[in-house]
Amino acid sequence: MVPVVAGSRRQRIAERGMILRVVVGSEVHGISLAGQGDRDEMGVCVEPPETVAGLSRFEHYQFRTQPDGACSGPGDLDLVVYGLRKFATLAARGNPTVLLPLFVPDEHVCYLDELGRELRAGRHLFLSRQAGARFRGYLQSQRRGLMGLRSGGTRNQGRADIRERFGFDVKFAAHMVRLGLQGAELLRTGTITLPVPEPDRTWLLELRRGERTKEEALERAAELEAEIERLTVTSPLPERPDTAALDAWLVDAHRRHWGWV
Repeated sequence: MVPVVAGSRRQRIAERGMILRVVVGSEVHGISLAGQGDRDEMGVCVEPPETVAGLSRFEHYQFRTQPDGACSGPGDLDLVVYGLRKFATLAARGNPTVLLPLFVPDEHVCYLDELGRELRAGRHLFLSRQAGARFRGYLQSQRRGLMGLRSGGTRNQGRADIRERFGFDVKFAAHMVRLGLQGAELLRTGTITLPVPEPDRTWLLELRRGERTKEEALERAAELEAEIERLTVTSPLPERPDTAALDAWLVDAHRRHWGWV
């Protein structure tokens, strides 16, 4: 069995190798409600040589103010820091959450060094039509949560107060539609505008405040999902990410960070 890096060591690796740290979540999308949101952050670090060529492995480090299984609330921090190789792998697959640090506005960047700047500047290398399937999958996952069809325990089961107040989980609904909007935009234009531009931002905020119905959210999501499906075929993005260019940069980035130039 491959040894697992201990939690305290994961933290040291994340801190010492950090090249990028940004705000993500509802705040950066522009759809958080005043006084109700926690703070979600994502970072990228360069792993040390022994976790790349040695027996130990590092993929990510997580920190939450609240213990596992408890919902985060106002003032809480949820942080995940990915190793650069893991981040690049997920981003090249079109993972909607992992792609965000490549697009967040400068005011939401908490830390950035030269490699972090290069990573953001080279975001086009990660993009391809393959992202369409990932955005659809995430949208469908939020829909299942909205419909109460998710299996197993999740932190979101603690949002019974939201369901009781509005009759459905408005947060699931808003993120479902938001994923559809951003997936379609990415496939059309090769970018994700943050925060969500108007008039869609206002529409999503109305949904989160319970001023839109569950049926409206489901109808809008279905339309966006169909658009993403069409764009997965017709998008101007390449069929696959530029893995050769990504590999070359990743090797060079690790060597420079380690001082092996």
